[in-house]
Amino acid sequence: MSIFSRFTDIINSNINSLLDKAEDPKKMVRLIIQEMEDTLVEVRSVSAKTLADKKELSRQISRFEQDAEQWQAKAELALSKEREDLARAALIEKNKSSENAQTLSEELAYTQEHLNKLQDEVSQLQDKLIDAKARQKAMIARENSANARLKVKENIHGTRVNNALNRFEHYERKIDDIEAEVESYDIGSKSLSDEIADLETDAKVDDELAQLKAKMKTKNESV
Repeated sequence: MSIFSRFTDIINSNINSLLDKAEDPKKMVRLIIQEMEDTLVEVRSVSAKTLADKKELSRQISRFEQDAEQWQAKAELALSKEREDLARAALIEKNKSSENAQTLSEELAYTQEHLNKLQDEVSQLQDKLIDAKARQKAMIARENSANARLKVKENIHGTRVNNALNRFEHYERKIDDIEAEVESYDIGSKSLSDEIADLETDAKVDDELAQLKAKMKTKNESV
């Protein structure tokens, strides 16, 4: 495949369509970018050579035009000296130079048209290259995000997290046991405040009992 046919294929290709057909879109984008960059290097090299050819053609055209002017002047000089034979020969050389200049001018026009098309296609290819690189960047970001989410999911649903939670429960149970052991020491032992509160309760009960006895005695005496 020549550089120009490959170049045209890339210009006319639809990146979305290529990605849809690719088994590995990320790899496909990388290949597309590499192909575009390689093609740009080649096309720029061809453009540089074509531009050099254009400059050479311009110099040749200028030289033939100058030759034609000089032969025209020589023909006029020969004719002024009544040397019609020399004037005729000079005019023949002038026509040759003019024809060469005309031929090269047509070739120059074709070369310029070719350069214009190359510049337009290079511009299109650069736009597609920017698009491809943007897509590549987005795909890498999406892949990194997906991998990060997958890692989180694996941790959430994996045995490591469950084992860690089970260890937490085991440690909490051990703490419960320690706290229960501490509380067991407090059973049967009373503080000074507790003992005084008990005395107050006993005194209140004794008062209520004395009142109840007095009430019963009064009731029995009345009978």
